[in-house]
Amino acid sequence: MRFVYSLCLYLLSPLVFLYFFWRGIRERVYWRGWLQRFGWGRRRPPGSLWVHAASVGEVQAAVPLIRSLQGAYPDRSVTLTCFTPTGVAQAARQFDESVDCRLLPLDLPGAMARFIKRQRPDLLVIIETEIWPNLLAACRKRAVPVVFANARMMPRSLRRYTRGPLASLFGQALAGVDRIAAASEDDAERFMTLGVPENRVEVTGNLKLDFQVDETVRRQGLAWRESWGGKRPVWVAGSTHEGEERRVLDAHQRLLKDFPELLMVLVPRHPARFHAVADLCRGQKLETARRSENHRVKQSTRVLLGDTLGELLDLYAAADVALVGGTLVRGIGGHNLLEPAALGVPVIVGPHQGGWAEVAGWLREAGALITCSSVDEIVEAMQEALRDNEGRRAAGLAARQAVEVRAGATARTQALIAEVLA
Repeated sequence: MRFVYSLCLYLLSPLVFLYFFWRGIRERVYWRGWLQRFGWGRRRPPGSLWVHAASVGEVQAAVPLIRSLQGAYPDRSVTLTCFTPTGVAQAARQFDESVDCRLLPLDLPGAMARFIKRQRPDLLVIIETEIWPNLLAACRKRAVPVVFANARMMPRSLRRYTRGPLASLFGQALAGVDRIAAASEDDAERFMTLGVPENRVEVTGNLKLDFQVDETVRRQGLAWRESWGGKRPVWVAGSTHEGEERRVLDAHQRLLKDFPELLMVLVPRHPARFHAVADLCRGQKLETARRSENHRVKQSTRVLLGDTLGELLDLYAAADVALVGGTLVRGIGGHNLLEPAALGVPVIVGPHQGGWAEVAGWLREAGALITCSSVDEIVEAMQEALRDNEGRRAAGLAARQAVEVRAGATARTQALIAEVLA
């Protein structure tokens, strides 16, 4: 089955590169690192640690684990691969040259074999769950142990992996995984349903709960807020998708009637949509400043468009309330609720939380999160938060404490990795 899979990938690879070329017209980062897609790049000394994080969210989860591994194994070099250029860019901002940040090769047998031969890793840690059959086969052939860390398995993914012609392919691929550090009990059960032996599965917790906010982030947020007008209220709509911006802008228009100085910071998830969202803001007659063009936020500015990469956390730090996107429309699955929560910012989400439903649940129980299904409910939640300063601060404190008490996944995951390396 893997032969058929590989043949299909070879046949489709021209279309993949055509897609990268097309994306590069709008996002030039997609035109970089093409040779890395075939496994080329600088060689590493033997004994390195290889961590793979698909994109920006997984990179954020990987940061505390990588720093912990660097402390435990100072003589080992670390390579961090990402599938997306935005993930590589985010990783490069997080680490100095001690971590080699690069693109993951396409899942072609030759590319994966070439990469592993040049990297010579002693271990591969995959953050969350990416099942690349040729990658896992190449690691098995070269006796490179594989650990899934912060491993997630959503019900719909389980159905995809257990049904249809690809079920045997993914089952065979998972047989090459040495240990699975599951994010939750439910995730562990689903991996065992896929046939992973119970003695290879351990619940270590969610790495994203060990997310620690650097003090420079808080200082940057406060500095920005001061430059925007000091005491004016601010809310951030972060990681938004098509269909969500119009809703939050409608809510903002209504909120301005009661809070005329209110500033909304709008941060679309995908850079390719920055210009379209800017046009949408101006179409609603809202004076809009753009971060990418260093526009000054004036007292008359109503929307600041966060059309840059890597600044969402700093922008959350400037907020009174944060609405996390990917939750107002179906099919996205939500985005990181822990970033605003760890900063002590109350959170608003839509009804479609996907893989973040568990986190949303305990933040809601702590009184730190509100679920809104309509523009009316967003307006009502924001009005209450902006009018009740004490209640808003209490909700923010509850959010931060709810994250802090659930930390510890990094230490448990590192202990599991130490067993594999022993």
